[in-house]
Amino acid sequence: MTMAGRVDAVARPEARAGRWWQLVIGIVCMAMIANLQYGWTLFVPPIDDKYNWGKASIQVAFTIFVLFETWLVPLEGYLVDKYGPRLITLIGGALCGISWVMNSFASSLAMLYTAAAIGGIGAGAVYGTCVGNALKWFPDRRGLAAGLTAMGFGAGSALTIIPIATMIQSRGYEQTFLYFGLGQGIIVVLLSLFLAAPPPGYRERVMANVPLSVRSTRHQYTPREMLKTPVFYLMYLMFVLMASGGLMATAQLAVIAKDFGVADTPVSILGLTLPALTFALSMDRILNGLTPILRLGVRSDRAREHHVHRLRARRRGDLSA
Repeated sequence: MTMAGRVDAVARPEARAGRWWQLVIGIVCMAMIANLQYGWTLFVPPIDDKYNWGKASIQVAFTIFVLFETWLVPLEGYLVDKYGPRLITLIGGALCGISWVMNSFASSLAMLYTAAAIGGIGAGAVYGTCVGNALKWFPDRRGLAAGLTAMGFGAGSALTIIPIATMIQSRGYEQTFLYFGLGQGIIVVLLSLFLAAPPPGYRERVMANVPLSVRSTRHQYTPREMLKTPVFYLMYLMFVLMASGGLMATAQLAVIAKDFGVADTPVSILGLTLPALTFALSMDRILNGLTPILRLGVRSDRAREHHVHRLRARRRGDLSA
């Protein structure tokens, strides 16, 4: 029996009927909020065509969204610890739905910016809660849990890029905002009712079946301890640099494609033909969703398993100390 299998056996009944469902719920919730960030670029040209506000002014809304989505996550994490994941995700899902409904009626930049702030708060609440809850349910497989949950956010919009682009063309961006906003928000709200934090003592029971050599390296840092470690600031800087470039490209992709006149150019790969912009966005989302599993789920958990095997081999005298 694998380590994961032994842990599930020890953690029954929570693990058997609980933690994998919690992971799936979190992944679906992440997929439902992904379009607020990754589908935004499709709406910029039609909004500008209708109101002539200028693309730069419209994209300020995206900046506001990202700021509220990210900088409030520590506060939202504190609220999750105090009130539980269900309430915070429910509120976050409702705010995400309200945001896009407001976008469908927005007739001024002020309203567009307000909707962006509301959506950012909601998306950050759902994102932070789902990732944190997954890690709490999988203290023994944190890489896998984080990778799969991040995959939901990265690849979640891949399935809806084509429907959103098609609906904008056929029924206008207003109705697209309205119906997708309502649909995504309602799904998150309903799924939030099934979210739950692990019961008291769950982590200790799970980690009791993990080798002591691995357990001893898994110190749970407090926020104060984390802020005192240089590696935190290095990782933070790396993430800011990576995310800044990625988000700028993602937010401007439709604008760039339209300016170059290639947005509707047919592209055929492996027998599938789509407009260039739709194809690029779909491939971007698919690959963005797959890489978290590789870099978080596979590599980190394999490294941990390799570390365990080496320690066991040393104890048997197979490797020199």
